[in-house]
Amino acid sequence: MVKGEQAYIDLCNHILEEGVRKGDRTNTGTYSVFGHQMRFDLSDGFPLLTTKKVPFRLVASELLWFIKGDTNIRYLLQNNNNIWNEWAFEKWVNSVEYSGPDMTNFGIRSQKDPQFNGAYQNQMDIFKEKILQDDEFANKFGDLGSVYGKQWREWKTSKNETIDQLKEVIASIRNNPDSRRHIVSAWNPEDIPDMALPPCHTLFQFYVADGKLSCQLYQRSADVFLGVPFNIASYALLTQLIAHECKLKPGEFVHTLGDAHIYANHVEQVTTQMKREIRPLPQLKINHEKDSIFEFELTDFEIADYNPHPAIKAPIAV
Repeated sequence: MVKGEQAYIDLCNHILEEGVRKGDRTNTGTYSVFGHQMRFDLSDGFPLLTTKKVPFRLVASELLWFIKGDTNIRYLLQNNNNIWNEWAFEKWVNSVEYSGPDMTNFGIRSQKDPQFNGAYQNQMDIFKEKILQDDEFANKFGDLGSVYGKQWREWKTSKNETIDQLKEVIASIRNNPDSRRHIVSAWNPEDIPDMALPPCHTLFQFYVADGKLSCQLYQRSADVFLGVPFNIASYALLTQLIAHECKLKPGEFVHTLGDAHIYANHVEQVTTQMKREIRPLPQLKINHEKDSIFEFELTDFEIADYNPHPAIKAPIAV
């Protein structure tokens, strides 16, 4: 089996050659395959793609946001992370409190109309400033509902109790490493209507063998060009942090995909990326003075020897 970044490049090629053309929620259109798996041996280096630059700071700050159980984009904006802005922004511009220019279908319109794009950027800047400066506004429009952090750290039960899945799975790994129940689920059917975006990475499971911790993620929907490189790095980082806390070595990250797709407006970018030579993986350095994953901050991580090809920009489908 092909592993590592070559497995990702092979997936891109597979989708472009054999993918089915499908419609989607965003009306962008995709090329899609169903059911695929990639494996990354974490002893080979940290799986931050090298065929295009992947911003580790954004990956790490988003993961810390999940770990904290936070669901409000204010923390992300405070760390100059804009990857969840559009979903919160959509809630604001569709509300009765919004009085600016029409932002209907802003995601698609901003790609095609330079004049509209200027208005969109202006309103987005106003929105971000309000989130950062106005507590009431941030509480109302910055919160994305019961998304990942809520499910990981505060899953609500029918008895009105909560389950901290992340803490429980770490305790399970420590106390019963051979268990087959080291599972965290983000897919809570009752809470789906209250989420800005239903979870794409829905469930992950840990596995302990030979003193190593491995993780398998099931991802129901995978934006292969924009999202999957982030997902690979995020769950590799999560695995390494939990391995550190549990005094294990990192094993493999196994990435299982349901609907794996390339958006129609990403084909040119993917084709460019596939032509690039794969380079050696970087190394992740973490602050070993901290014992718990709940103590880590951005300054506790460093990526060394990362020499990727340049980033490739592409529009996000909202």
